[in-house]
Amino acid sequence: MASILDEYEDSLSRSAVLQPGCPSVGIPHSGFVNAQLEKEVPIFTKQRIDFTPSERITSLVVSCNQLCMSLGKDTLLRIDLGKANEPNHVELGRKDDAKVHKMFLDHTGSHLLIALSSTEVLYVNRNGQKVRPLARWKGQLVESVGWNKALGTESSTGPILVGTAQGQIFEAELSASEGGLFGPAPDLYFRPLYVLNEEGGPAPVCSLEAERGPDGRGFVIATTRQRLFQFIGRAAEGAEAQGFAGLFAAYTDHPPPFREFPSSLGYSELAFYTPKLRSAPRAFAWMMGDGVLYGALDCGRPDSLLSEERVWEYPEGVGPGASPPLALVLTQFHFLLLLADRVEAVCTLTGQVVLRDHFLEKFGPLKHMVKDSSTGHLWAYTERAVFRYHVQREARDVWRTYLDMNRFDLAKEYCRERPDCLDTVLAREADFCFRQRRYLESARCYALTQSYFEEIALKFLEARQEEALAEFLQRKLAGLKPAERTQATLLTTWLTELYLSRLGALQGDPEALNLYRETRERFRSFLSSPRHKEWLFASRASIHELLASHGDTEHMVYFAVIMQDYERVVAYHCQHEAYEEALAVLARHRDPQLFYKFSPILIRHIPRQLVDAWIELGSRLDARQLIPALVNYSQGGEAQQVSQAIRYMEFCVNVLGETEQAIHNYLLSLYARGQPASLLAYLEQAGASPHRVHYDLKYALRLCAEHGHHRACVHVYKVLELYEEAVDLALQVDVDLAKQCADLPEDDEELRKKLWLKIARHVVQEEEDVQTAMACLASCPLLKIEDVLPFFPDFVTIDHFKEAICSSLKAYNHHIQELQREMEEATASAQRIRRDLQELRGRYGTVEPQDKCATCDFPLLNRPFYLFLCGHMFHADCLLQAVRPGLPAYKQARLEELQRKLGAAPAPTKGSARTKEAEGGAATAGPSREQLKADLDELVAAECVYCGELMIRSIDRPFIDPQRYEEEHLSWL
Repeated sequence: MASILDEYEDSLSRSAVLQPGCPSVGIPHSGFVNAQLEKEVPIFTKQRIDFTPSERITSLVVSCNQLCMSLGKDTLLRIDLGKANEPNHVELGRKDDAKVHKMFLDHTGSHLLIALSSTEVLYVNRNGQKVRPLARWKGQLVESVGWNKALGTESSTGPILVGTAQGQIFEAELSASEGGLFGPAPDLYFRPLYVLNEEGGPAPVCSLEAERGPDGRGFVIATTRQRLFQFIGRAAEGAEAQGFAGLFAAYTDHPPPFREFPSSLGYSELAFYTPKLRSAPRAFAWMMGDGVLYGALDCGRPDSLLSEERVWEYPEGVGPGASPPLALVLTQFHFLLLLADRVEAVCTLTGQVVLRDHFLEKFGPLKHMVKDSSTGHLWAYTERAVFRYHVQREARDVWRTYLDMNRFDLAKEYCRERPDCLDTVLAREADFCFRQRRYLESARCYALTQSYFEEIALKFLEARQEEALAEFLQRKLAGLKPAERTQATLLTTWLTELYLSRLGALQGDPEALNLYRETRERFRSFLSSPRHKEWLFASRASIHELLASHGDTEHMVYFAVIMQDYERVVAYHCQHEAYEEALAVLARHRDPQLFYKFSPILIRHIPRQLVDAWIELGSRLDARQLIPALVNYSQGGEAQQVSQAIRYMEFCVNVLGETEQAIHNYLLSLYARGQPASLLAYLEQAGASPHRVHYDLKYALRLCAEHGHHRACVHVYKVLELYEEAVDLALQVDVDLAKQCADLPEDDEELRKKLWLKIARHVVQEEEDVQTAMACLASCPLLKIEDVLPFFPDFVTIDHFKEAICSSLKAYNHHIQELQREMEEATASAQRIRRDLQELRGRYGTVEPQDKCATCDFPLLNRPFYLFLCGHMFHADCLLQAVRPGLPAYKQARLEELQRKLGAAPAPTKGSARTKEAEGGAATAGPSREQLKADLDELVAAECVYCGELMIRSIDRPFIDPQRYEEEHLSWL
């Protein structure tokens, strides 16, 4: 029994291949390689299980990868196909001659029912070894079981349906719990629900299938030898809600709908196809006398589950009168009929036999065939052998069948992952639509194929279908890759030409106005499509040429706007003298470069509006690049032209705060030409500091001089600090202005006096007004009467100067008195200082024995010391060290010199005579020792080192000498 499912036999009788349709090869016209790259695996592959039964096989069922077969009359063999090396034998324990009639295994592979010919039923659970008889079922020959896929579990079947040979349908429920010797029986209940009848009375229930729809409705399909019944209804409320009693109760008074066929095999079999486990079945097949009834299952239909029904007649040699089919198995696209010596597979789409697999006589006649819905494997067996069919990629060639049926949507669905086949389907669909005159659909399909572009285009041109051709070209354009620029240029140009030709043909026809508008909208959608933006941008030059050749200026502007080619739009408006529209485009898109380019044109026609637009953009525009346009515009010299230029320049200077010299110089030139009154105000607002003004002073001076604006020239002279020139020019305009200029050099009295003398000379010599000259003399305190007398003519009498002379004498007398008062105050101050010095010489301080030096904190009396009036006391050497770093370099040198001389001077001796002699000798040789000590004290002890200016000056001195900083820094590391 080892390796039951692992080996294949090499004989041809064990393998059958189903390959409907043609192999997957390339289509020459589609651009794919015409070659089969790999050998395709057969759809149905038969495998004989390497297993020799000890007794003949009487029945076999498979579900959820669990295989159960009865051997002889008393042995049950169970195999978990995931653990094929561990088969399980169970003895049925039957002593009578009862045979196994049928076996039924639920969808979970857990619950096995064994119907015996003696009208007994045995129950075996997958997790148990005990065979348990179902007492309530006794007396019924079970023909079919409808498992409950919605409620069935491994421990309980839930409510299920049981069909018998007497035509009765029972509802039952089984439980896997054993519970001991006197525990509950596995059959929880067993009650009758309905009886199926044919014309002659009750008929055996050959098949039962129970399903539950997504809306909660229940569906039951039951078959007899000639009839197929449908039970549809909603479960009853309350305790019976989970069962089928309520569903069948609805058909107590009237029979359920059924389909009947007169011919009969004496039995029938129903098969469902379910794409996924625990999902709703999609299709059904019913094997009966006239053939196989095949159709779809639609749980949403209220009256009948069955739809798209058709009867496929049995193949030749198969049927009630010849070789009757023994079993039926349904896959996605085929149903397989089991005959005594072979298996025939029939395509459910075409009804053609695609497989005839004959079995060798040595295996004996075939008994039955079943399907494992969980794995999709098909199982067939004889009394001595077991076979398994693998189904691999059953749908791979279905596309060709659907293609031949012109069901293109389904054909595309089943070859979506095979580009060569998909291309074939699309090409066939395109040809079909073209023949049906559905040109737009044909164009859409052709665009997805690899067919020759020229061939397709010529087909539409010959048929005069420009609209379909445009659709084809547009979809081809959308599918191009970024590198295919040449193709993109060709397609975009061609599409544009088609649209323009179409619009040109419709434009003059009043009856085609709606069509013209529709075509125009499509053309604009094409031009503005984001998918085509890259290609349209690359081909924009040729498209503009096409638009121009057709004279379609409207779309020229539209396309330029889409391509953001605003330069072309503005140029177009300017050429057609639509200057306001051009400015509107500029203002809307706010591109500075376009403003620089078109401002020279627009300012000649709409200066005010253009300047408004400039002002609105503010700092986004560089005013320097707009100056050429303003210069050309203002050269006419008209007041309106100059005023607009001044308005923008004033905005730049006053609002934007421009400091560029060229802008200020140009504003000066505009003021000088058009608004002289504003010139001086601007210059005064700019200030009088030559480093803070933003215009060129020399240019401003020359400009003002050329236009004769003398006051402005005077102001520029003042800014340049050319006061003499300013006074000279101011005297030509206004004496008061000259006086203002004369007072400007505040730090240079000599220059001020010189300037005022210029003013006085001008007043005296030019105006010959003595009173004004005297007033001028009074205005400047630097001038005296004697300074201006030389300017007067000789014939002027003294009477004119009497008041001035008297005032001058009074001023001199007052000055003399002031000097005398200051001398007296100085004498009194000197006397007070002498008294203070005398008092200081008599002042003294007391030093206690415990007093210490303020610097070294050692007793003060140990060494020579200094005592200051503030109370601080220092040793002489400590004070010297504290004072030395704060002294200037020349005083430090002087201090070292005094110390050196004091060290070289002889020490004083006792006795006055010697002292006097020493002093006399020192006087002749140099300063005495006392003098040196006095000079040293003057340097060192002039002030307290803690309370004097030395401490204040040292506040910004670093704590560490910069020259010793690196050394100190390293010492801390």
